Formats: sequence, C-alpha cells, structure tokens
Amino acid sequence: MLNRRTFLSKSALLGLFAFAPFAKSCADPEQSAPLATPEGPPRFPMLITTWNHGIPANEAAWEVIAAGGKAIDAVEQGVRVVENDPEGHSVGLGGAPDRDGHVTLDACIMDETGNCGAVCFLEHIKNPISVARKVMDETPHVMLAGEGALQFALEQGFEKENLLTEESEKLWKKWRETSDYKPLINIENHDTIGMLALDKEGNISGACTTSGLAYKMRGRVGDSPIIGAGLFCDNEVGGAVATGMGELVMKTLGTFLVVELMRQGRSPQQACEEAVDRIAKKLPNFDDFQIGFLAINKRGEHGSYAIHKGFNYALHDGKSNELIDSDFLME
Repeated sequence: MLNRRTFLSKSALLGLFAFAPFAKSCADPEQSAPLATPEGPPRFPMLITTWNHGIPANEAAWEVIAAGGKAIDAVEQGVRVVENDPEGHSVGLGGAPDRDGHVTLDACIMDETGNCGAVCFLEHIKNPISVARKVMDETPHVMLAGEGALQFALEQGFEKENLLTEESEKLWKKWRETSDYKPLINIENHDTIGMLALDKEGNISGACTTSGLAYKMRGRVGDSPIIGAGLFCDNEVGGAVATGMGELVMKTLGTFLVVELMRQGRSPQQACEEAVDRIAKKLPNFDDFQIGFLAINKRGEHGSYAIHKGFNYALHDGKSNELIDSDFLME
C-alpha cells in the first residue's frame, strides 16, 4: 500500500495551479508538487548522515565545523570514523567481501565549488574517502579505479593493509556454505554512509563511502562513488546522498534528480519523495529492495524518504545529535 503525503493531494495541486503555475515535475509529467515555502531564517551549520553510524560520524565532523572549519573537511573526517571501525561490515575496515573473499571499497567526495573525486574497486586501503579527496585535490581526474587507485593511494602515502577482519571472514565462509545471493532490506540497520554538511559560511559539501553489497560479484561497483548517483552537491541549491541497492539509484541518477528538483523549488522532503517515486514508477520489482535518499538545501532544511520502513539518519545542529526515522513509501 502506498503512503502518500497530504501535500500531494489533488486539492492542494488544484489550489496551487490556480495561483502559481510552474514547470511540470520531471519525475511525472502529469502532476507536480507545490513549491516549498521557506519558513524562518536559514538554519546552519548542520550535519545529516545516513543510518545509525551517523551519530559517531557527526560527532567527529562537528568538531571541524565548531572550530570554523570547512564543510569539505568535516565530511571527510566524519565518515573516516566509520571507515576505521572494524565492527561495521558495510564500510572500510571489516567491510563485507565480494563472493571471492576480497574487500573492495568505493567512495566519493564533493565540495562547494563543484570539485569532486572518487575511487572504486579499491583494495587494501581502509580510508577510500581520503583517497577520493586526494584524487580531487591532486589530479585532473574525477575517478580512479582498481589497481590504478591503489597505486595512486600508495604514492600518496596511504598504508596497504588486510581489510578482511576475522569476523567478516567468518561470516563470508558461512555464506559460502550456500552461496545464496540475496540483498536484504535494512540489514544490520546500516549500509553505505553518506554525509552532508552545511558549514558556518553556508557552504555545502558531501561524502559517500561503502564496501558495497556483501558477497557481490567480483568487480561490481554500485552508486556510491558515482557523482550524481550516490552523491551530488550544488552550492547554489543543496545536496543529496543515497543508500541502499545501488543499481536502482544508478538507473535514475537519484541524487542529481533530488538536487534538480530542489532547484525547481521543491523542499528537500518533496524532492526525496519524488526521487523514490521515480524508482517506483520506472523500475520493476523495486519493492524487493531498499533505497533511501537524504537531502539538505541552502537554508538548512532537510528531508528524507525511503522505499521501506527502517531507514534512519542522524541530524546534528549543534544542540543535539539525533537519530531520526525516515518517512517511507511502502506499508
């Protein structure tokens, strides 16, 4: 059963079109959501981060923000906390391996000027987000992959190490008993970590990092390192990150869509909802998977939406660091 928000009701649409026509939504040519009406003064600085591991990530990122640091530095330092945690099995050290037992990592980062960097299919380096930052800062490229990304990381002084922890190896060997590949919805209540920061200057940056789907095919890369899929920021408008089944996000360029909808006047919440609706309308069997979008605009307004119940995110506004349950489509 679909759970639709009241602002998408037909009566609201008719009232809007009577007084303020605007371009049809690119997600659905037959209807558009009302334009967002900003309330109160802008609210920043602030941080929003996917899933429950966003709480410790936000704490580290806020130290940068509170000291007057830039959003780009905050998001890098924030997600590194999760990359360094061997207890997590979806990011960095201790990440779940592919079906052949290799831990391969993907990450991207994007600053307020539109500069970005990414790595994919990277092995042996536990902080892919910092390698992505080096790609952004030190090369003319956006993405480096596989052996080339590893070579670059080593040249930049990163240490090569074994990322497959004892626990992750044990879980992988248990999986091999059946080799039943079935991505699970909301497994362990966390997945990719995506973070968006709005600093004291009102500038937006974002970061996204993951070990990808557990027991994926060798060489598989998802949406997380792809600008416009796993992450997109535009300092004139806002930013968005995605989590969940990456193939669905890649097929719809989900975060780029969210930011463009905000450019058209949607609130972050409206934009996230339309992005999920796009997946539901365009892709078969979408309800077999989980996708969550998280967005922030230049005013510090934020929104989130998922296919299924269970997606949550951490919000840090300097007063509290709170875990919030997202709205969702399917009941």
